[in-house]
Amino acid sequence: MTKPTRLDYCQYLLTTRVNYTLTHYADHCERFSHDQINRYLAGDRLPPRLVWESVQPHLVQTPDGYIIFDDTILDKRHAQDIAFAQKQYSGNAHTTINGIGVVTCVYVNPELDQYWIIDFRIYDKQGDGKSKLDHVQDMLDVLVNSRHVAFSTVLMDSWYASKVLMLFIESLGKKFYCPLKRNRLVDDSNGTKPYQHIDSLE
Repeated sequence: MTKPTRLDYCQYLLTTRVNYTLTHYADHCERFSHDQINRYLAGDRLPPRLVWESVQPHLVQTPDGYIIFDDTILDKRHAQDIAFAQKQYSGNAHTTINGIGVVTCVYVNPELDQYWIIDFRIYDKQGDGKSKLDHVQDMLDVLVNSRHVAFSTVLMDSWYASKVLMLFIESLGKKFYCPLKRNRLVDDSNGTKPYQHIDSLE
């Protein structure tokens, strides 16, 4: 009796457009039963390093590369009990929903106008105690000190615009760009004036 493999499951994920559930897979696959797929999913693990191992041979690096950090919420509003799902704000839904948070890391080669996802982390603060900012810092540390990825600039949205993360990026010798919310306090006077709201600057 054949058993589902990682390749089988990944092919399913690539071909389905709406429904990614185990039940949907079993309903549309004559080769494997619901129980076989359930056993496979319960036993297999897809850690973030597998993404890097798959992408690395195809990654075209440049010293002027960009690293983009962003997060998304996998909507699980209709799931009663699912691992990693928790109440969190979704920018797409513009409200708090029950979902799985994923922080993604994308490499961009601006010379070729090409990009690759090279890392990710599941946001599970109750499980590992890490915030999304912690995950970004961890991924940056791995990129620079373990994988020695060539890049010059980090791009991120306002959620990650924290002093600690900015100083960490600076300590790595990299530049960063991120929007700041209008109510953030900043100093553009090199310490000669008190901090001011961004929307009060000219």
